[in-house]
Amino acid sequence: MIDKRKQLWLEREGTVLVVVDVQERLTPAMPPEVFTKAIRNIRILLDAMGILGLPVIITEQYPAGLGHTIPELAPAADAVLIEKTSFSCCGEKDFLAALKRLDAGQILLVGMESHVCVYQTLLDLLGQGYPVHLVRNAVCSQNKIDFLTALHNASLAGATITTVEMALFQMLRHSRGPEFKAISALIKNR
Repeated sequence: MIDKRKQLWLEREGTVLVVVDVQERLTPAMPPEVFTKAIRNIRILLDAMGILGLPVIITEQYPAGLGHTIPELAPAADAVLIEKTSFSCCGEKDFLAALKRLDAGQILLVGMESHVCVYQTLLDLLGQGYPVHLVRNAVCSQNKIDFLTALHNASLAGATITTVEMALFQMLRHSRGPEFKAISALIKNR
């Protein structure tokens, strides 16, 4: 039997943030208030990963048709960018190779749409043996029912549903040091 506590803990070591398909031509279809909050939370996670020195993978679904990642989420120079046509990121061999190269132990998953590319990626990552922490306030869909169904099914599949603040403080574990102050400031300013 799996120790549930082990599944629920987000360990700093081995965590990779995966940002799925937050692209220019997809974003106008999202509910503005929900989208704005999700983008703000993804930006916090990107900044926090930089503070913690943890890797980031950003994917773009068919960028020739859907555009590139929105400027608000401009990736850091060391982020891995993967172009894809498969809904699941795992359908791209470069994505799986990047996870291996980054020595991924668990995945912090964000992006859009919750019920398509994010959800299919989550299922495939779980199938590959990666623990997945889906950040519920950093994913979105056009329709609320699709968003809620994706969260429900993700939990049933074995993913851990978390929030930006929960995830960051789990990775920090304590309030000592400059990383805590920097990440606390990110959260306070949202």
